[in-house]
Amino acid sequence: MREHRDPVPARLKAGKLPAPLLAKLLSRIERKDPRVLTGPGIGEDAALISFGASTLIAKTDPVTFATDLAGWYAVQVNANDIAACGGVPKWFLATVLLPEGTSPELAEGIFEQIRDAAGKLGVELVGGHTEVTIGLPRPIVVGLMLGEAPASRTLSTSGARVGDVLVLTKGIAIEGTALLAREAADRLARAGVSSGRIKAAKELLFEPGISVVADARAALAAGGVNAMHDPTEGGLATALAEVAAAAKCGLEVDADAVPVLPETVAFCDALGADPWGLIASGALLISVTPGAEQGVLSSLKSAGISGVVIGRLTPPENGLVLVKAGKRGLLPRFERDEIARLLERGDAVTIRSHDASGASR
Repeated sequence: MREHRDPVPARLKAGKLPAPLLAKLLSRIERKDPRVLTGPGIGEDAALISFGASTLIAKTDPVTFATDLAGWYAVQVNANDIAACGGVPKWFLATVLLPEGTSPELAEGIFEQIRDAAGKLGVELVGGHTEVTIGLPRPIVVGLMLGEAPASRTLSTSGARVGDVLVLTKGIAIEGTALLAREAADRLARAGVSSGRIKAAKELLFEPGISVVADARAALAAGGVNAMHDPTEGGLATALAEVAAAAKCGLEVDADAVPVLPETVAFCDALGADPWGLIASGALLISVTPGAEQGVLSSLKSAGISGVVIGRLTPPENGLVLVKAGKRGLLPRFERDEIARLLERGDAVTIRSHDASGASR
């Protein structure tokens, strides 16, 4: 696995902002309202705002890749981050920006996707904005999800603690693999990947799917959960680094314990990519009090969701350690998602750019 430890470049490339630059920008934000329980920070999935006995959870995330499922994606990825904070996604606003010359049918399709995805999650579309915008090459959907939770139940990534056990649901990289199948099918075929495998990978978007709402609900029901994090752009490696940064911990992860989908292995081998840096929505990273992990795994299993222990959080001076085949090394770092890197090489791939309200963008 490659390591990326480059400084902030003079010109930014497609993908999330480099962590040092993002940290610099976020450090300038003043905290004035005491009701803001969790504001912007590296690794934080959403904002938490106190309303007495309940907490409002707010998240915004755009979908910017060219896909016929932009509206559907926008609902799913925003709902995931509400769930990762211990909340229930409730209300959704969508800003839909369309290129000049867009057909009315495309606009109707996006709204139908939003309506369908929101309905299945019990979320209500309560507002937003639409316009045809000059200079866009493809539709952009910016989602804003609001959710709520009892004040005593909310979580932030910084709540993870030294000694916590790290549990991962489902495996990697569900979203990245499905995106490659949908957006780079021709290149995969030219690289020797079978049409059957490409077709099957397209359906990963729905089964096991990129939603982690059910994963979060099952984990919380077991108790002992201190934090949850949605591994998105930058893959599992970036998500692990974000948890460690938010919680001011080190970590040790067993690479051999991490489930990597066979389709992911095949695609990454064909395209020269690394599964650990590939956008990984659909998995949920859970930080659990030692001794409570078996209860979490049992609860996940009862909900029909696979989960495995992949490591633990350690004192910060221990650093970010990856153990592979018994050998200790450093957790790989990716300056941007592997799909963004492939795109720069001319592959017919486009990516979703997450916001970094702190978060995994």
